[in-house]
Order: sequence, then C-alpha cells, then structure tokens
Amino acid sequence: MARHTDYAFRALCKERGADVMVTEFVQSEALLRDNAKAWEMVDFAPEQRPMGVQIFGAKPASMAKAARLVCDRLRPDFLDLNFGCPAHKVIEQSAGSGLLRCTPLLFDIVKSVRDAIPDVPLTAKMRLGWDADSIVAVEVAARLEQLGVEAIAVHGRTRAQGYSGEADWEWIGRVAAAVSIPVVGNGDLRDPAAAVERLRRHGVAGLMVGRAALASPWIFGDIRAALGGLPQPPRPGPAERWTTLIRLAELTLERAAQGPGERDVRWMFAKLHPLTQGLPGCRRIRNAIQRCQSLADLRRLADSHLAELTQQDISG
Repeated sequence: MARHTDYAFRALCKERGADVMVTEFVQSEALLRDNAKAWEMVDFAPEQRPMGVQIFGAKPASMAKAARLVCDRLRPDFLDLNFGCPAHKVIEQSAGSGLLRCTPLLFDIVKSVRDAIPDVPLTAKMRLGWDADSIVAVEVAARLEQLGVEAIAVHGRTRAQGYSGEADWEWIGRVAAAVSIPVVGNGDLRDPAAAVERLRRHGVAGLMVGRAALASPWIFGDIRAALGGLPQPPRPGPAERWTTLIRLAELTLERAAQGPGERDVRWMFAKLHPLTQGLPGCRRIRNAIQRCQSLADLRRLADSHLAELTQQDISG
C-alpha cells in the first residue's frame, strides 16, 4: 500500500465508511533525520481519527526514539509496528517481514518501543512467517502480547508468497485463538459477505482491508452493511466510479496546494488508475486520463464518457 495510502486517499476512504485507519509505513531513521517527506507521509487530519501511525526499522533504539517523536508530535490514537512488508528494499534492511527470520531482534524492537511509549496503545502488523517451513505467527503473537502489544493484524501469507496464492485464514484463526488481545485478519478481503463470514468463522476481532480498497473504496460501507445484516448497496456504476476518481483527484490537489505541489494531474495517474477498473472501455479511458493536464480535463473526460455510454444505451 506504499505510495497509495496517503492523506488524500485516507480522506476518500473515510468518506466512504472506513473506520480505523493506519498511515503508510515510514522508516524510523527518516523520521529521526526530520525528513520532510517522511513526516508528510504520516500526517493526518482530526477527522481521519481513530488513526494509527506505522513505522518500520531494524534498530531498537531508533525505533523507540522515532515512536516517541511521532507520539509527541502527532498524538496518534495508536502506534503500529510493521513486521509484514515483503518488499526487497525493506527486507535487505532486516526490517518488515525480514524480522520474522530473526525474532529475538523483533522482540527487542517491540520491548524498546513499548518502554518508550508506555502511554500510547501499541499494535503490530505481521505475516505468518518467512516461508511455509517457518510459520511463526502463533509464537510471535503470544510473545508480542507478553511484551505489551495491544492488538495484532495478521496477513495470511508468508513473505515468500508475496501477494501470490491465497491468504490462509485457518492460520489467522489459530493466531486469534492463541492470544487474548484482538487479532485483525487481513488478506483477500474483496467480497463483503465473504469477509464477514471469515470474521465470524475464524474468531478475529476485525478485518483489515488493503489492496481491495484501491479499486473499490466503497468496500468499507459494503462490509458495514454486511455486518449489520443489511442489503448490499448496488454495485457502483460508471457515474459513481467517475465521481470517486474525480473526488480523489480533488483531495490530492487540495493536499498538494498546502505545499509546493503541482496543479497538473498527470503525476497522479498511478493513484487514479485502480479506480478505472470496471469502467467500460477502461483501457481507452486510462490512455485518455494520461493526457489530462488539469482537473477540468478530467471532468470533461468523465462527462464525455458518460454521455457516450448513455447514447449507447439509447441506441441499444
């Protein structure tokens, strides 16, 4: 979710029913160097609460100092430690899910951070283990509980899997059964009804939606409806997709306007791209979006595309 779950995207998700949110992860050393980009990544608005800030790193002292600094400056509702990222550039630092190969260091990091922020709720995100032959999630979760971690999110894949294959919710359920603190399940949560079934079947306290939200930020409202036994909202049609895409562009530009950001929209194509999924003629639309230079261009493209679809319906 790096480079996607920024301030603007979180605002969009909150508008569409997200409950608790977490920033994209930031390296502890970058925060200690007072890197402006790093601090921008963990910034959030009061209306986005309850809000957690997620950090990563491999040095207990640096992680502890960064945690204290974040909590003093931003006052997040909780601080989250990342032990789940499978990216090579994170693994080569012995951080993220790389720490699942070195659990003594992982535990030292947790203890140092817990001691540094005794007044702030501490959570952690992790995978099942490094690979299928070294699944350590149950043991790690039990130790994290002992060290004072107050909730754990578990992604149901190993680091070796990356994002391939299917998330193993049976293992997530075993973790939930092994500890008394809340366990939040993560992985392959695309269908609201199936997501709720997994929550109830595997005994988790909550659901963490990740990649599915990029193309479907209204999934949060859909899951809320399923939890309440309410009818599922209608599937978003082209008009709703365009409204959501333009809203994300608006929020992104509003955020950029607070700093030296560009008014051109071409740089945000990677953020808008997932929301084109499901649009008729999406490949042609993506090419057209890349040629848009302003928010006005995006709006004209949306109007033109919707008018074209309406004419097709009339003709058909």
